[in-house]
Amino acid sequence: MPAMILAQGHEEPNILRIHWDEFTFGTIAFVLFAVVVYRMWPRLMAALDERANQIEGGIERAQKAEAEAEEIRQQYREKLEEAHREYARELEKAKEQRAAIIAEAREEAQAEAQRILDAAHAQIEADRQHAFAQLRGEIGALSTDLAARIVGETLSDTAAQNRVIDRFLDELERSGTASQAEVR
Repeated sequence: MPAMILAQGHEEPNILRIHWDEFTFGTIAFVLFAVVVYRMWPRLMAALDERANQIEGGIERAQKAEAEAEEIRQQYREKLEEAHREYARELEKAKEQRAAIIAEAREEAQAEAQRILDAAHAQIEADRQHAFAQLRGEIGALSTDLAARIVGETLSDTAAQNRVIDRFLDELERSGTASQAEVR
């Protein structure tokens, strides 16, 4: 088809040819654009500078806030560590108090047990003395009856009766003490 266009008498378009109407319009548009940019340039630069300052200020504020947050975080950690140390001290103090209370209760219980044991020993000794006194009286009466039957006469003298009874019981007690010592 291009060969046909040439045959009809048309020339080939020249790409180096200047179109003055387009050139004029482009030049006017460029000059207007350059004037607008030239007049807007200080405002544009001021806006960019302001924006850069805002960004830098924001970064500085963020860094300052981060530093403050880190300082607060460090203070929190220190307070937390102090709270842990205080808790450990209080726990140790409570353990010591518990041990002291247990020791005191143990001592009181031992003292009470010893008091009860001493009271029981005293009661047993009192009961033994009482039983011994009763037995002594009964044995004395029985032994005087027995002696009266053996001898055939009554022992009317009370002092003589008491001496005989005491001698008999002392001999009986000595023989009982000797047999207990052998058993031990």
